[in-house]
Amino acid sequence: MNEGWIGAWSPGIGDPTPGGWITVLLYICAAWACYRVTRRAGHLHRTLSHHERLVWDTLLAGMVLLGINKQLDIQSALTEIARKAAHSHGWYEGRQQYQEAFLAAMPVVGATVFAAMVVLAWGAPRSTWLACAGTAGLIVFVAIRAASFHAVDEALSRHLAGLSLNCILEMGSLTAIIVGATARGQSQP
Repeated sequence: MNEGWIGAWSPGIGDPTPGGWITVLLYICAAWACYRVTRRAGHLHRTLSHHERLVWDTLLAGMVLLGINKQLDIQSALTEIARKAAHSHGWYEGRQQYQEAFLAAMPVVGATVFAAMVVLAWGAPRSTWLACAGTAGLIVFVAIRAASFHAVDEALSRHLAGLSLNCILEMGSLTAIIVGATARGQSQP
């Protein structure tokens, strides 16, 4: 195994496949759509509640950061750091139980994030809620990918209609965010 900057990880293009670049394009579109919601609200003097504005601003920042991460694969660096810590602290051999607990917690984390976003966006249109649901799905997806659990990685690499399940799940969540943000950005004050 080649040693990189952190374990096997070194900075570079993480997913140079067409699916990877399409996903990056979707992150850019999602960020742009979220930006338009807050920009349009400001230009038209439409009032988004403070909480709903926080949702859209957070989504904008998240889409930018996750889009950058999509190609730099920063979560792999974090996984390598965790792997090195597990080796040095002697719990690497029992890692499967930690990975399983992590995976079991992800639906709870996703539901909690979705609930928090819905509370912040209470009274907002359904389009905002759709974006919140897409975000919860995306957070769960990213966290599961970061867990680097072999059986999950294997399942996500399966293909359906020429795309990996990995791409379908990530792209589907991003599409929900884009559709929700576009609809919210076009709604009248």
